[in-house]
Amino acid sequence: MKRRSLLQGMALLPALPLLASQVPPGLAETKTAGITVVPLDKPHEAWRELLAPDAYAVLFEEDTERPGSSPLNHEKRAGTYICAACYLPLFDSQHKYDSRTGWPSFTQSIEGHTGFKRDFRLIFPRTEYHCARCGGHQGHLFNDGPAPRGERWCNNGLALRFVPQGDALPALRS
Repeated sequence: MKRRSLLQGMALLPALPLLASQVPPGLAETKTAGITVVPLDKPHEAWRELLAPDAYAVLFEEDTERPGSSPLNHEKRAGTYICAACYLPLFDSQHKYDSRTGWPSFTQSIEGHTGFKRDFRLIFPRTEYHCARCGGHQGHLFNDGPAPRGERWCNNGLALRFVPQGDALPALRS
């Protein structure tokens, strides 16, 4: 790390507690149409035996897959994108678009199915989102998406499974 970058990062340290409590207005809500997503009381380690090692690393160790590596980047069929761990539906395919970032991107999630927290891994605060049910890390929300919402939900493909329209959604995992 260059000295200048280190010094700039250290200069932000006093502000971190103030920034950490800020989540964009309206995004902390976990209810949708009167239905509440009930979080699972399951330790992250319990998911290890149910997931491939790379999916576990993304979902429960907040790893990031290489850009351009997910087959979901090229998925164009109608359907639903579900959490790869607990199978909670997270995105409808009508909200998917090509952001040219190398990761599957969406303009919005299914309301109430994601939770949020501030992420400082790159020193500058970002809004991380995760599955509201199992807590699995999905990706980051940015404000550089297309109109009218201006949101880009940048998701790790390994954190999702695609269910084509007409196929039955799998039962939620517990």
